Amino acid sequence: MPIKIPKLLPAREILESEHIFVMDEDRAIRQDIRPLNILILNLMPEKEKTETQLLRLLGNSPLQVNVTFLKTSTYTSKNTSKYHLNQFYCAFSEVEDRRFDGMIITGAPIEHLPFEKVAYWNELTKIMSWSKENVTSTLHICWGAQAALYYHYGVDKYELAQKCTGVFPHTIRHRKDKLLRGFDDVFFAPHSRYTDVSIEEILTNPALQLLVSSDEAGALIIRSKDARHIMITGHLEYDTGTLEDEYNRDREKGLETIPFPKYYFPNDNPNEMPINSWRSHAHLLFSNWLNYFVYQATPYEWN
Repeated sequence: MPIKIPKLLPAREILESEHIFVMDEDRAIRQDIRPLNILILNLMPEKEKTETQLLRLLGNSPLQVNVTFLKTSTYTSKNTSKYHLNQFYCAFSEVEDRRFDGMIITGAPIEHLPFEKVAYWNELTKIMSWSKENVTSTLHICWGAQAALYYHYGVDKYELAQKCTGVFPHTIRHRKDKLLRGFDDVFFAPHSRYTDVSIEEILTNPALQLLVSSDEAGALIIRSKDARHIMITGHLEYDTGTLEDEYNRDREKGLETIPFPKYYFPNDNPNEMPINSWRSHAHLLFSNWLNYFVYQATPYEWN
């Protein structure tokens, strides 16, 4: 089934070239079906790339998905045009009277800051508080996952000695969890972050369950036991070349201490093209989330 997006959204052309089923508003209103309404708070600097990555995964589902993009009002992105933000994004004040079946809060390159020092932290906590009553299930990614763990469950982040970057093997800890149906016992996932969260704190928190972890990269997928919040510390949504782009960007900035992405380039040779070893599990994760934690859990009529 399709994902419904604005007719002029730049991601549309890319998705259609990949044979992702998309439709615009005119066709969607003729579909006699209860679509899922998903709100995406996109905090990443290059918003158009993140839009395409997330829409690609949301579109590979038998469910019709309506997407609304949300921006912060207390901070304006420096890497995305005002025209794009004004045309395709809304402010929280425009949606706070609505209810959504699902929500995605992305990562943001601000890990070096304490949460309370982030320019839009108060706005974000207001949105996360609102989500408790107005969203069935929220998917939090990377910094967004750390922010959720801190705000909802009191689990703070800590700084790593060096950046965790690469595509690491991960092990399933709860084979029967619905979110992991169809997953291999061991699978790969990208990480790109300077901070981490304590596995011990997660395991001892009565409201949380650690589903997937890595000996090298730590916790990957954490779920609240009431299924309202799913935290992913890595970036399963990343494109094949995203880690390469980040590595080259950091090197160009003169950050000589940036480690080489582990298990990413064939033979650890940056002149060879990276191989995507996580794509199928990314699609499976989003499909399971939409089906079991959003579609199956949301009433047909919200009120």
